[in-house]
Order: sequence, then C-alpha cells, then structure tokens
Amino acid sequence: MATSLPEGYLPYFKTWEEKIGAFIEFSGESKAAVPSAPAPENALKDLPFAVKDNIAVKDFSISCGSKLLEHTKSPYTATAVQKLEALGGAVIGKTNMDEFGMGSSTDNSAIKRTNNPWDQSRVAGGSSGGSAAAVSAGLVPYALGSDTGGSIRQPAAFCGVVGLKPTYGAVSRFGLVAYASSLESIGILADTTERCRAVFAAIRGGDPLDQTSQDAPQGAPALYGDTHSKTVPRTIGVLSPEAIAKALASETGVSEGDKEAALRAAAEAAVLEDEVARGFELAKTRLKALGHTLLDVELPSLKYGVPAYYTIATAEASANLARFDSIRYGQRPDWAENPDDLIDKARDAGFGAEVKLRILLGTFVLRSGFQDRYYLRAQRIRGGIRRNFESYLGGSDYSLTNTVDAAHHCEAILLPVFPTRAFGRGPGNLTPFAQKAADLYTCCANLAGLPALAFPASVEGGLPVGVQLIGRAFAEGTLLDIVESYEASHPFPHPAGYQKFWS
Repeated sequence: MATSLPEGYLPYFKTWEEKIGAFIEFSGESKAAVPSAPAPENALKDLPFAVKDNIAVKDFSISCGSKLLEHTKSPYTATAVQKLEALGGAVIGKTNMDEFGMGSSTDNSAIKRTNNPWDQSRVAGGSSGGSAAAVSAGLVPYALGSDTGGSIRQPAAFCGVVGLKPTYGAVSRFGLVAYASSLESIGILADTTERCRAVFAAIRGGDPLDQTSQDAPQGAPALYGDTHSKTVPRTIGVLSPEAIAKALASETGVSEGDKEAALRAAAEAAVLEDEVARGFELAKTRLKALGHTLLDVELPSLKYGVPAYYTIATAEASANLARFDSIRYGQRPDWAENPDDLIDKARDAGFGAEVKLRILLGTFVLRSGFQDRYYLRAQRIRGGIRRNFESYLGGSDYSLTNTVDAAHHCEAILLPVFPTRAFGRGPGNLTPFAQKAADLYTCCANLAGLPALAFPASVEGGLPVGVQLIGRAFAEGTLLDIVESYEASHPFPHPAGYQKFWS
C-alpha cells in the first residue's frame, strides 16, 4: 500500500528532519501489507503516521535507540499498529527515542540526536522525543509512543502537542519491547485532540495476545458522547506543586550527608520554573472560564512516587532486558572465549550508561534480603498512591456505587507535566538526577495505572508549556472532552515554519 504524500511534503520533511533528527528510519512508501478488505471511511484513512522505535512494525527497524539492536528489523507488527493499518493508515517511519525508553531527553539514544522544533538547541523530551518532534514539526499528524513514567506526556509538553497515556491495559502492549511491563502503555502524540481521540478509538480494546489488555468496562464514560458532552461543566481537582515541593523539603531533616542533599535536590527539582507556573495558572483560569469547577486536592503519598517508581521500573528492567544477550537478540562481538564472555562484551559495547545503571539498580533491589526493604515497600507505596487518586476520582470497577464523598469528587485532576520547559544541553542545565526527580508529576499516573492527557496550555518565553489531566480508569473520554473544549477556545500553537498538510 503506497503512502499518498501531499505535494511539497518531501522537501518540507527533508528541511525539518535535518534540523530536528526525529526519525531513525523513514520511507515514503509504507511497508505494511495491503489490508484483506477495503478500509472503511474514517478519520484516519490515508493518513501517514510514525511509530516509536520500540514498537514492532514488520520490516522496519526496531532498534529501541540502542547500538545493540541498531540493525535489527522486526519480523511482525504490533497489534496497535495493525489496527491503524486496517483503517487505511500507513507507517512512514520509526522515530528516535532514549535507549530502551530510559531517559527524559532522547539524548540517551545511541543512534542520533533529536532536537526540539521550537528551539533546536533544546531537547525534545523523552523517551518518545522523536515522535513528539515529528508531530510538532508537522511531519506526521500523529505518532505512536510509549509511556512508562511520563515518556509521552513530557515530550508532548516540551514540543507543544497532545499526548495521551491510556489506562493500563486499555491498549494492547503486544509488539512493544518491554522495559517495565507493569507500568508502560502504548499511547498517542497528535496535533489535535480530535485526532488523538480517533487514534485511541482505533487502537484500544482487549487483545488475546496481551493478557493484561481489556475492553473498557460497562459504565465507563463514552469515548464519543453526544454533541453536548464536550461542553459539560466538570469538577477538576488541582494539585498544588508548591505543596509537593514543601512535603519533599520537609523530609530533609531526617538524615544527614548525601541523603539530605539528595532529598533537598529532589524538592528543588519539583519547584516550577516561573514560565511553567504562569502557564499552569493560565490553564486554571481558562478552565474556570469554560465553566469548570476547580477544587484543591492533596495527594500526600505522591512525595514517595519517584523512589517507588524507579525501584519498580529498574527491577522490571533488569528482568526484561536479560533477553538482550547477543545470543537470542542483539549484535554479537567478533570474538568471545565462551558464552559468558560473549554476553559481557556485547552488553558492554551495546548498552549505554543509563541502561547499565538501571539494570544494576534493578538487580540490587531484587537481591535476596533486599526485596522486602525496597521492592515490596515500593509496591505498597504504589497501592497507596492509587488509593489517593481513587479517593477523589473513584475506582476502576464501574459496577460498584461510587463511594467518593460528593464534596471531594473530581472527574479529573490537573497538575503540571514537568517543572521546566524544554531544557538545553550541557553545564547549567538539568542533571540526570534532577531529570529523574522531576518525573514526580508524571510517574504517579503510571504507578496508579490511570489515564493521563497532556496538552499545550500556553507559550511562555517562546517555548510551549504543557499541563496534564489525570482521570479515573477508562475515563479517557472525559479527559478528551475537557481538552477538546479547551482547544476550541484556545487553539494549540505551532513552531515557526510549521506547515499543515493534513486536515
């Protein structure tokens, strides 16, 4: 099935791609098989799209941004991609990413560097930075990414596009190279909320090839409601970033030395940059003007979100990445004395520093005698974070009467995506530790398994500022309704030189 690209697109693509480096592989023609039946008329028919390079597309690259898999081609296609192709969509390329999804900048890619379309001296965010940059520059109307702790929402905020992390299990993960299986979801980066909704409608649902996937339960909000659903006033909880920073800072007195300094740095990393604070306040003002009721909320267990997230994520990464031993997967060294030597050489040459670090951390927290102290404690914290959210939003079982106190019930919770706008590179910018600490605002949705939708609130200082809404499990329709109404009144911005090829 050949991809029909608009006139003038290829020169436009080349100009932008030379500046931003969003794609690991690009093809003007889709390599997808022709559907067995004619694709129905729908909003996605004949639209090209891009796919993050950790999601399988037959005959395309699946490098995961790693030297170890740089020349690997996928022998099959992920379920989510198959569903889009069945509707007449066409994959035109694979996008750059932080190696195995580990990072907040896409600078951890071993393949190439991706720059932000708004300012090429700044990062595009990560780990789905290539997908976000491609959509932001208008190279594709939408792209698939994956979100383990904010990897769709943070680059969406940095690049000024819509980013949806669905409820855990709402979209099949078959064909997604596993990093932290209990946290990650395939999601969407799109140029408009309406397009994001159409893509999610296409890819959601249970899949016999992924036993964690499921259809939305009876009683969950409709993805496509009536014509008035987008303008219905909602009650939106607002999480104060200042309260989180204060909670983190208050713990610095319980220890000394390096631990105290680390906690202080974490508290500082949670404080919003002035431009981000202005964008967040503007989003609140605009939501109020649209008729929504804003309610202050407190989620005390969020201050433990980052350590719990990294404990669980690294533990699962150490298990999932064990398969990349250059015997089953990965490039082999030219010579090795024995299988152990082969694995050591392959991993030393093939894995980047961040991947090695996370594997070592995960192996440490899973050691005998350490599981109770770290891993199991993190799982208990995870349960507390989920219960905190459910105390305002309600649980995932829609057959039960909602027990949330009416005075505290919210249909969504508004919070920042990241404490800064897209940051630069080199000295004076965010350190790797600060980048991890800043995951505070995004990782908790993954720990709780809840849907979250990031969208551009404003442009401050020449860069987009994104905010996000977190909703009840399988309530993506509610989040999309709120944001689509916001977009209708406040159209989303685009970088200089942007050209729209798709309606």
